[in-house]
Amino acid sequence: MHYDIDITRKNRILLEGFLDRFTLEQLNKVPTGFKNNIIWNIAHCIVTQQLLVYKLSGLESVLSDEMISLYRKGTKTEHYVSQAEVDEIRNLLYTPINQTEEDYNKGVFKDFKGYTVSTGSILTNVDEALAFNNFHEGIHYGYILALIKAL
Repeated sequence: MHYDIDITRKNRILLEGFLDRFTLEQLNKVPTGFKNNIIWNIAHCIVTQQLLVYKLSGLESVLSDEMISLYRKGTKTEHYVSQAEVDEIRNLLYTPINQTEEDYNKGVFKDFKGYTVSTGSILTNVDEALAFNNFHEGIHYGYILALIKAL
């Protein structure tokens, strides 16, 4: 098992815990002083992993274009997420990661378009993208903890 993929799975378990602990209203609430909510942060983590690992490798994402456009970098909460959407997001916590591990083991990630992330680091291969993704998800995990305090 790839170490960084294992860490991502463990973080996704933590993210899923928020879906179990909070009501639909709480998941959708944007507290004063914030621009996003809990469910946006969770979906954003799912989308970002796909963009960092698949799109930068020149591969198709398993996510819909609509989901990517709603939750990619630079977006904010713009609509109330229904229970059906929450259920879809819950499922997407794991299926893309399982696919990533399978594809990694098959050697699918051959090409990679370098990308400078917000910290100024340059990702040059899929292994760096997997590692940075965990850093990114950790930031959003912390952001969710701040949102919870503001609920």
